[in-house]
Amino acid sequence: MNVGHGVDQQPTAHKTSDLPQHRWTAPNQYQDKSHNVDAKNTSTVTEFILVGFEKSSPSTQAFLFTIFLALYSLAMAMNGLIIFITWTDPRLNSPMYFFLGHLSLLDVCFITTTIPQMLVHLLTRNHTVLFSSCLTQMYLVFGVGVAECILLAFMAYDRYVAICHPLNYAQIMRRQVCVSLVSTSWIFGMINGILLDYMTFRGPFCRDNHIENFFCEAPIVIALSCGDPQFSLMVIFADAVVVLLSPMVLIVTSYARILASILSKASSSGRGKTFSTCASHLTVVIFFYTSAMFSYMNPRSTHGPDKDKPFSLLYTIITPMCNPIIYSFRNKEMKGAMGRVLKRTGPAQAESV
Repeated sequence: MNVGHGVDQQPTAHKTSDLPQHRWTAPNQYQDKSHNVDAKNTSTVTEFILVGFEKSSPSTQAFLFTIFLALYSLAMAMNGLIIFITWTDPRLNSPMYFFLGHLSLLDVCFITTTIPQMLVHLLTRNHTVLFSSCLTQMYLVFGVGVAECILLAFMAYDRYVAICHPLNYAQIMRRQVCVSLVSTSWIFGMINGILLDYMTFRGPFCRDNHIENFFCEAPIVIALSCGDPQFSLMVIFADAVVVLLSPMVLIVTSYARILASILSKASSSGRGKTFSTCASHLTVVIFFYTSAMFSYMNPRSTHGPDKDKPFSLLYTIITPMCNPIIYSFRNKEMKGAMGRVLKRTGPAQAESV
């Protein structure tokens, strides 16, 4: 659980010349400096400042902007292409590609909640975000991220049924079942996002409003609360255990049975084909779950801005970008569908010219 962002430390001073000024609102009756006041009687934060990469040199920020813009564009283009071909190509009318299309849609939503804002902040000196904007961004990150965890587990179950019960696959994974599974992941993610958002913002905020990351990440925001953050951190940790480990149990169980089925096959070519089918999904699972577990299930003593940012980048931009590349490069049907799309768009562009 990521609880290592200076919860027990006193707020540090920041140079007002480099960062926007704090915006505070305080009732007049609480501005008496003749006595100490408690957390409820202090000023209230109305905006946060995303420190992100603002300490980097201008040349470094320009380089980072170019890299992240290229990665974001690639991720949007690749995921958009997968959504298009899985929803329009009749040859990809199977549960696996139905799930893959929704995974790409989740990736598009996930990456759009954080990266465009980061790109703007790399270009401007104003790194402030309103309290309401931070709350909304965190809700979307929670909701979409949890939905993706659950969907990855359902995709593992789909591979288990396809490999271990091929004769009953069409009956078990019928269209209605697939729609229900995808709907469950979306609905549970959005409901869970409400709980986690409430736990993050339930206390008053009157401390330093600088967030040591490029987006509003829950453990860092909770550390800025004036109240006792331990209860909120414990709830988010417990939620992460349930949300991450429960799907992981389903994934591990599914692939354990898949492995047993593969080893029982007499044909080495059959084993290779089955391994190839599962390798893409396993690679995506490892990328996503490793970064998510580090961010929300590790002791705070192992954390810090220099360690958190790389993992935040991993699951907010690298994983959504790698998902379509992994699936398309290792799947002949996907490569064939992409080739057919390019062939159709080529003549169409030539005719328009």
